[in-house]
Amino acid sequence: MNIGGLTTHDRRAYPDLPRVAVGAVVIKDGKVLLVKRGQHPAKDHWAIPGGSVHLGETLQAAAEREIREETGITIRAQEPVFTFDVIQHDDHGHIKFHYVIIDLKGEYVAGEPHPADDATDARWISPAEMQHLPVNTMTRRLLARQFGFHS
Repeated sequence: MNIGGLTTHDRRAYPDLPRVAVGAVVIKDGKVLLVKRGQHPAKDHWAIPGGSVHLGETLQAAAEREIREETGITIRAQEPVFTFDVIQHDDHGHIKFHYVIIDLKGEYVAGEPHPADDATDARWISPAEMQHLPVNTMTRRLLARQFGFHS
């Protein structure tokens, strides 16, 4: 089936159920680890790195795996710090994306950021640098409210 130019077998678009995803907020030396998204729903925006939780995987294990896959950074995932929904409709009113996202605090362990998976860039970003980048609205809100990270 083809809806909005995408086939319904696409794993991300036009889901039958909400998808559970995790992210990890990792701060090192006053900078936060962010990725530039290479795919929708937040394509070309900077955001907390993360991705889908696999069946049988804990939130912490998923966050550690996703951060490593997307940025090359090794972290130790801790407690959840922020939860939100991403629900986007297409021009015809169909639900194109539906994610329930749980962001966890992440402790930096090792590595230098480099983009991989669906990220087109990955780096440590200071509050001053965030002022000049297209940063996802929920990312800005999370960093300001939970971590005092103001741009």
